[in-house]
Amino acid sequence: MAILLKRRFIGLLLALLVKVQADEFIYTDNALASDWQDWSWGSTISYTATDIAEGTSSISVNSTAYSALSLKAPASFATMAGFKFDVSVSQPDVSLYFQDTAANVQSPSIPLSAMSSSVTTAGFTSILLNFQNIPPNGAVLGNGSWDRINFQAGGNGAVYHVDNLELVSEIVVTPEFLSAEPLTSNLIALTTQGAVDLSTVKVKLNGKNLQVTGNKTLIPVDTPATTITYLTLGTSFTSGSLSISAGNSSFNFTLPAKLDTTIIPISTHVISDLVYGINFPDSAAYIQSLGVTLSRWGGNAVTAYNPNGDFTNAGNDWYFENRVSDDGNADNWLGWTSGAGSKTTLAIPALDWVAKDATSYSYPASVYPDQQSFDPYNGLAGDGLFPNGSYVTPVPNQSNTYTSWNTSLAKAWLTNLVHKPDIVTIDNEIEIASNTHQDMHPVPMGYDEELSRVVNFSTIAKQALPKVQVAAPSSCSWWYYWTSEIGYTDNAAHNNTDWIPWFLTQMKSAEKKAGKRLLDILDLHYYFQPDTSANDAAAKALRLRMTRSWWDPTYVDESWIGTSTPQNQQPNATIVQVIPRMQKLINQLYPGTKLSFSEWSSTADSDITGGLVTADSLGIFGKFGVDAATYWSDPSITSPVALAFWLFRGNGTNFGDLSLPVNVNKFNPDILGVYASSSVVKGRELISLVIVNKDPSNPVALNALGLPAGDYLLRHFGGQAGVAKFQNTISIHSSSYIVVPAYTAVFLQQQI
Repeated sequence: MAILLKRRFIGLLLALLVKVQADEFIYTDNALASDWQDWSWGSTISYTATDIAEGTSSISVNSTAYSALSLKAPASFATMAGFKFDVSVSQPDVSLYFQDTAANVQSPSIPLSAMSSSVTTAGFTSILLNFQNIPPNGAVLGNGSWDRINFQAGGNGAVYHVDNLELVSEIVVTPEFLSAEPLTSNLIALTTQGAVDLSTVKVKLNGKNLQVTGNKTLIPVDTPATTITYLTLGTSFTSGSLSISAGNSSFNFTLPAKLDTTIIPISTHVISDLVYGINFPDSAAYIQSLGVTLSRWGGNAVTAYNPNGDFTNAGNDWYFENRVSDDGNADNWLGWTSGAGSKTTLAIPALDWVAKDATSYSYPASVYPDQQSFDPYNGLAGDGLFPNGSYVTPVPNQSNTYTSWNTSLAKAWLTNLVHKPDIVTIDNEIEIASNTHQDMHPVPMGYDEELSRVVNFSTIAKQALPKVQVAAPSSCSWWYYWTSEIGYTDNAAHNNTDWIPWFLTQMKSAEKKAGKRLLDILDLHYYFQPDTSANDAAAKALRLRMTRSWWDPTYVDESWIGTSTPQNQQPNATIVQVIPRMQKLINQLYPGTKLSFSEWSSTADSDITGGLVTADSLGIFGKFGVDAATYWSDPSITSPVALAFWLFRGNGTNFGDLSLPVNVNKFNPDILGVYASSSVVKGRELISLVIVNKDPSNPVALNALGLPAGDYLLRHFGGQAGVAKFQNTISIHSSSYIVVPAYTAVFLQQQI
């Protein structure tokens, strides 16, 4: 007997659409609708489950890691308005995405948690997904002959039920004021859906009605379901109580005392264009929209990249399997990314092997049957670990999966490139190759071997590409800045010198021997070490604080770095301050070497705090003189992280050429970042200002001394206004009280 459970309906991100066809049921009870096909993988599925159901049955799904319930439509459903379904699951490690099978493309994955925060096993939750307003950021599903629906489990697998799957032809929304926030000196930013009545908006400051003297309504290109209207007030803001009534909604704020902020019009250094980089941007439009200035071909898979066939192998990232490179041919990739206006970085494989084909794998079940796990898509390829977590032995014969690689082959490849990279890195994190690529290089790599590989491959790179800059050693993390995979005995064998200081010293000596620089850029990967995976209020606050580890000589890292004794000889070893620390080492040991971070991350691409961390970090890179940086990896174009890049550089805008110092009275870097720059345009020096308010609840107000009155380009994202590309041209008559809402990043650029 079926159990009838209470349904809870959650309407998600609705927008007004025109009905063009009838609704289409995919599943109601006992079976898929006619002509729909089950294309699932790695999952045990019942279409007649009665343990939890509405009506007589539901679909029960038990998926292994990364497996899916996959349903193929008889024809494209691209003209439908949305997708409706009921779901019951605990710990919903499940994402939904759509595919166009003919074109072999798929939509971004949408976590179930982004669609509803209240899905449980206590009953079904009904979810309506609007194709014109996809969570979490309100993007459209986009063009495509969508004909496949996938519910995919994450790395831990998932057990869940779904019912009443339906494609809907019409979604209707009631007009609504979603938010109203004070912004800059005299703007109210209203976000709305539907045709709201702006005449109902009333604004009071300290009990006094403020006159609205103008308005401008804009529709963000990437997120058109939500509009923004900027109301210009006849009176500038001051501290006190601000209330905004709009329709049936009201919004109230306490405007704080202003912080005296002085922009000092004396430049300290040039801001490098190359700090606004991303690993593997996915299209020319992406590069231009976000203003990506440096594109990197890198990551674990490039260690095994074979340009003679474009084969690669991601090592322990994915079951030591060969495949065709996800990003195609490196030369072609360099061509289209540079053609889109980006500089390029190319990682050169520097071990002794590269993938020989697109089908082989190192740990077949037939040879090593006792492994911890096997590829859910190919049960014959194992993960190279025994069930107890130790490495499988004996080490496989490398020639079963790989073909030989050396400096001669690398030089021939680089010489024949049609499209020349601006920077090359010597492989990717090869100091941990005995872990990531244990099948290729099972012996831990020490100081001497890594130095030898860098020198040898840098030498042939300079011969093949005389104008290229070489970046190395691309060390993976803080621990490996100071020691090798061998451990502290390796430090001891090299006069108790930490790895990076020793490496810089040796590369300076290599320059003398070679008669030219073999290292132009000290390249590192930097990932914040604090654990913010809980993504609760405490974790978000920590995430926003940890940007201080880029620069702050007083910030004790809130991770293992700050609570245990690191294995290195560095002064103040619990305080990371990675940028000034590395710049000091460079100045002491190998002056003239540049500094780059070819991998770094916010730790939360889809969360607003990830966007604020990214905006704060980009400001820090400019302020502290980093020479290049590329984000890992390509955040969705509508994500908060992507919007941080757009804020500084998107669609042809440049934050600025010269960094300007900014002094803020009572500055608290845990909740505020302020960055200024200048550029000379048509003979006139123009000021840009980025303000990042990391406080989740309270606006900030600045008395921005040195910010001239006049017209400004305004960009912002976050806060109650949501995550979208909000942009306007405004006039600032007085900079004595500039408001930035809570959890918001604002960009102001003086106009001619």
